[in-house]
Parts: sequence; C-alpha cells; structure tokens
Amino acid sequence: MKKREIQEINASSMADISFLLLIFFLVTTSMATDKGLFRTLPPPIDPKEQKKTEIEVNTRNLMKILVNSNDKLMVNGEVMDVSRLKEKAKEFIANPANNPDLPEKETVNIPFFGSPKITTKHVISLQNDRGTSYQAYIAVQNELVAAYNELRDEISAKQFDGRKYAQLTEEEQDAVKKYYPLKISEAEPKDYGSKAVGGAQ
Repeated sequence: MKKREIQEINASSMADISFLLLIFFLVTTSMATDKGLFRTLPPPIDPKEQKKTEIEVNTRNLMKILVNSNDKLMVNGEVMDVSRLKEKAKEFIANPANNPDLPEKETVNIPFFGSPKITTKHVISLQNDRGTSYQAYIAVQNELVAAYNELRDEISAKQFDGRKYAQLTEEEQDAVKKYYPLKISEAEPKDYGSKAVGGAQ
C-alpha cells in the first residue's frame, strides 16, 4: 500500500507571530518598580561650594551630628528629634545673638552687604552609622540643606527688596553664598551601633 505524503507546514511566519506576542506582553504587563522619595527636598547646593579639606576646628565652631543604627539623632551630645534639627542648624550657622558657645564671628567684606560680621569658620560635621537607614540619612540631609536655604532666602529678602535667593542675579547670589557659606563635612560611616546616641533603642 502506498504511504500518503504529509504536507509540510509553512512556518515562515512563526517568527513574526512570536515577536508580535512578545511586544503584546511587554506592553500590557505592569512591571514592579522601586518607589522614589516621598518628600520634596530643598534646592541642591552648588557642588562648587562643597570642598573636601582637612582643617582644625575650634569646639564652638563645630556642630557634631551623629545618627546611630536605630536612626536616633545626637547633636553636640544632645539627643534630638530630626524635626528640631533645621532650627538648631540655623541658630548655629547664623549665631544671631553672638552667643559665645556658638561659632565665632569675624568681619568680612562682601559685595552688596558692606562689612558684616559672619560665622565664616562654622562647620557642621555629619557622621552616620553603617546601619543608619537611607530614610534617616535623607531626612537629616534635607533639614541641613533647608537650614542654609532658609537663611539665604531670609537675608536675600532683607537685602534685595523682598526677593528670594533664587530670584537674585548671579553676582547677588555669590554675595549671599559668602554671607552664609556652606560648611557641611560628611565622614565615612562607622559601626557605632545603637549606643552611639545615649543607648537609645
């Protein structure tokens, strides 16, 4: 008996169909994505202002901030909630009452301002534990940058007819940056553990 020949299936279009199915699934499938920050950070500070230098600092000119592995905050030996950090930093940076326990002031010639007395030698030193969460790290950075930005907005409005820092000319902004120079020093994280801030758990 003669065997019946089986016709070959034309598979030339299978590649096209597979490609179309792949495109369909890529378009219709929702992919899991990481969420970003849930807060609005203050405007960034100009990178030119951030200088890595080794300097000797008088105790009164240093604001030392420690964040332990439990995200607890200590500022110059005082346990503090992050919500108080901005105002504490503003007082330290500006020293409006010329407090002898806060940064020393010296007379500096600044365009548009004349010769004001400002705290040119102040330094904010930030030290995190290796176990510090990213959220706590960002929260502390946020408050410190906000302190500088608010001080710059305040002095800008006072000196330049109500205009905020962002509304100033480049020359005016440079003058404001000299009035409130950015002085944040960040050290490499260390293994302090939870005991770094009064043993708080």
